[in-house]
Amino acid sequence: MPSLWTPSDWPARLAELEARTGEEKQAPLRRDIRSLGTLLGQVLREQAGDILFDTVEALRRVAIARREAESEGNAPTALQYLDEAQALTHESAADPGFAYRLARAFASYFELINLAETNHRKRRRRSSLLDATATPQRGSLRGTFRRLHEAGFDRPSTLRLLAQICITPVFTAHPTEVARRSVMFKRRRISDLLEKLDGIPLPPAELDALESSLLAEITALWQTDDVRSARPTVRDEVRMALDYYDASIFETIPVLYAEITAAFDAEFPQTDPPIANLPLVVSFGSWIGGDRDGNPFVTAETTADSLAMSRQLLLDRYLAQLALIFDQLASSTNQAPISEPLYLRLAAYLEELRAFGHTTRDDYFPHEAVRFMIACITLRLGGAPAATVLRNLALTPKAALANYTHASELLDDLTLLRDSLAANRGLRLAQVFIDPLLLEVRTFGLHLQTLDIRQHARVHEAAVEELTAWQTSGSSAMQLPAPLTEQTAEVLATFRGIAEVKKRAPEAITTYVISGASSAQDALRVLWLARLGNVHVEGSDRNGVHDPGLQPVPLFESIEDLRNAPAICRELWSSDAYKPLLEAWNGRQEVMLGYSDSNKDGGMIASTWEIWKAHRALHEVARECGVTLRLFHGRGGTVGRGGGPTHRAIYAQPLNSFTGELRITEQGEVLNWKYSDVVLAERNLELMIAASLDAIARPDLVTNVNDSSHLTGAILPEWESALDELCASSFAFYTEHIVDNPEIFTYFEQATPVAELEHARIGSRPAKRADASATKKRSMADLRAIPWVFGWMQSRHVVPAYFGVGHALESFVASHPDGLALLQQMVRSFPLFLDMIRNVEIALAKADFGIAHLYASLVEDQALRDRAFHILESEFDRTRRMVLAITEQADILERNPVLANSIRLRNPYVDPMSLLQVELLRRKRAGEHSEELDRAITATINGISAGLRNTG
Repeated sequence: MPSLWTPSDWPARLAELEARTGEEKQAPLRRDIRSLGTLLGQVLREQAGDILFDTVEALRRVAIARREAESEGNAPTALQYLDEAQALTHESAADPGFAYRLARAFASYFELINLAETNHRKRRRRSSLLDATATPQRGSLRGTFRRLHEAGFDRPSTLRLLAQICITPVFTAHPTEVARRSVMFKRRRISDLLEKLDGIPLPPAELDALESSLLAEITALWQTDDVRSARPTVRDEVRMALDYYDASIFETIPVLYAEITAAFDAEFPQTDPPIANLPLVVSFGSWIGGDRDGNPFVTAETTADSLAMSRQLLLDRYLAQLALIFDQLASSTNQAPISEPLYLRLAAYLEELRAFGHTTRDDYFPHEAVRFMIACITLRLGGAPAATVLRNLALTPKAALANYTHASELLDDLTLLRDSLAANRGLRLAQVFIDPLLLEVRTFGLHLQTLDIRQHARVHEAAVEELTAWQTSGSSAMQLPAPLTEQTAEVLATFRGIAEVKKRAPEAITTYVISGASSAQDALRVLWLARLGNVHVEGSDRNGVHDPGLQPVPLFESIEDLRNAPAICRELWSSDAYKPLLEAWNGRQEVMLGYSDSNKDGGMIASTWEIWKAHRALHEVARECGVTLRLFHGRGGTVGRGGGPTHRAIYAQPLNSFTGELRITEQGEVLNWKYSDVVLAERNLELMIAASLDAIARPDLVTNVNDSSHLTGAILPEWESALDELCASSFAFYTEHIVDNPEIFTYFEQATPVAELEHARIGSRPAKRADASATKKRSMADLRAIPWVFGWMQSRHVVPAYFGVGHALESFVASHPDGLALLQQMVRSFPLFLDMIRNVEIALAKADFGIAHLYASLVEDQALRDRAFHILESEFDRTRRMVLAITEQADILERNPVLANSIRLRNPYVDPMSLLQVELLRRKRAGEHSEELDRAITATINGISAGLRNTG
């Protein structure tokens, strides 16, 4: 029997892969999904039996029929199919073991669909690069450079712009990645096999072998536990994030700079600078092991552990690359000379080795000088050259050289080697073998990534009060200070740990993020505590090594704090106490803006607009105070937590409010979506770099001479006035109906699976903030943004992404004769408003109030349930109606057919898991408790997350 991937003819298959438009380009994705579904069906029959397979198929058919009836406007038939589906899931839920396998079957399907869609993104990315004459896409580097060229920028000015750009993705351990590490490895293997199936042509035997391998991997995936048996430790979370470096990031860096070079040269033809000498445009950061806000498991010890793991991974990478280069380069001075500087450096190393008896050569300089240099670099990194290396270079097994103390020393050695090769007929060797490693060292240094420390302002306030209480007690009687509380002791241990780290790796920790910042004193308290812990906050230069110091980074999260942020920073930056520190930091300051909590606090419009205004005002204050400001954007994966298309969000920044440097959080399932593969990682970083160039140069302001406001980022006074009104209206409505309405929180706790987040064992951090009072009534204030979004997403309400939006839009249109026309103009021409409305539109497409109504049935008080559900459903309907009106569409996602089709195809497979989850939750609420039941509920959580491509 031929493989499921056997084509009718290979030229047609090639045409599909090359297609740029139309249905033909989607054909490979449809084939992959269909074929993977067939293989999964075979595995389900083999591994779980015909009864499970038949139940899956029955639920799938009924769910599809219900969706089709709904799309045709046939409500009675749709309700009939829903009743049939409920009966099937009710019967399945009676046996938690069977329910668990049923949920896993649907979740496995989504695992495979997601991998197929990801592979198709890579496929389309390659296709877009085939035609060199095609108009480059917006968001690509080539397209951005072309628009800069058209706007009058030349090569030198564009290179200066590029030198201002530095994008820093910061990986966080926020618990939104439900997949286990072993599952992620299997995903990568399946992804690799799918990519190989795009080879043309492939002999039948090879196609069969690839299909057999896929079948084996799907079988292995089914036999692997998808639910964690224990909550991951902080160390586990560090390891999961570090896996992405080996999976893609290390290999991506040379590819990214090669793309920058090619795009730059194509639009500004001239002799290229060496790729290794391009401006550094990307670096990496992490919170994992440093973020102790609300996580008692992050301690000084785990912070040190995180840094050590990062450094070891990087050293292993460098040593592996050096070993490869050693094998590939055997240049001999008998064939090509070396430069004088390299000769002198090698002579010095040889002298050092002789002085300690590490070489048997007394008067013989090795002919394979390049290999000798590589061996010396290996030794300085703490590595051990292979036995053949030791023998060929006459080194003893105990050979050693002084370790590098700073990345500049390693860069210096590699640059000497590169320049020597380039100057002696080896330029090609330098470009192919040395330049990629040089780029990695420039990017990662000797620490891989910076580690941010984060703690809440109230913890610092409590620590300062406690540490100063003895001196200010005012009593004349002799007394000893009281023992420190555990919390304050850990704060001191943290700063002492930072001081120790910075002695060895001063660049590894440079920022301290203050959650819940609400005053200038919050920054000063951190500085006081840091100095108490012997941290040189202003930095220093010791033994030729520069320590950039430790800068407090206020994180403004609530709507009130966002509004106060400019005044707080003005007070801080203009104070005599802080000015000397700013001078020590070269006049640079970082400030973080929080998207998740501001959305939970005030809703979508208020969060979006207040962050934008704070962004603009902070830059105005920075200019007043002579400060170079870098903003750190704390965006989550979901729309309700600041997620959405990255290029669009970066470009939507206020005019004249961007210096070119940007830090942005990348978390949870977003990491797998963006960094699981070199092609995806390179595209994601390219989008951020291109958007940053767009945002800092604004070429459209030059080229759109007839309409300087059309998608240029410029804001007209009437637009700003409209957004002020929309913000006030939505904030008041959201506060009244969500924040100040206790019934909504009761409804949320009972109508969503938020209480089951603990059993999912997703992350090391607790879902709720700690509270000293065990009897305190639970409230929204205790809840973190992630479980807030998680509960609404799982239950298909998706409230945080749209509540208040419909009311504000409708009220504005009703109170202004030209209100609708103005909003339509804004969505066409103002990037921020367009970005917000498109993100709301995506959320509306993922919400389903037919399914949400079933979750509502879990609420005990029927009157409360009806009131709360009516509030939520009414606002959903209102938002949908108004979004369609201002975007001038007949249906949601009408202008994004690819995403619309993806959601349409997914819904019939998500719906059965939602119905099953409701049945399982009902059983648990009725008093049924077992580990098997919790496991089944967690399986539905995993499956719905995979289906919606969002957790929290």
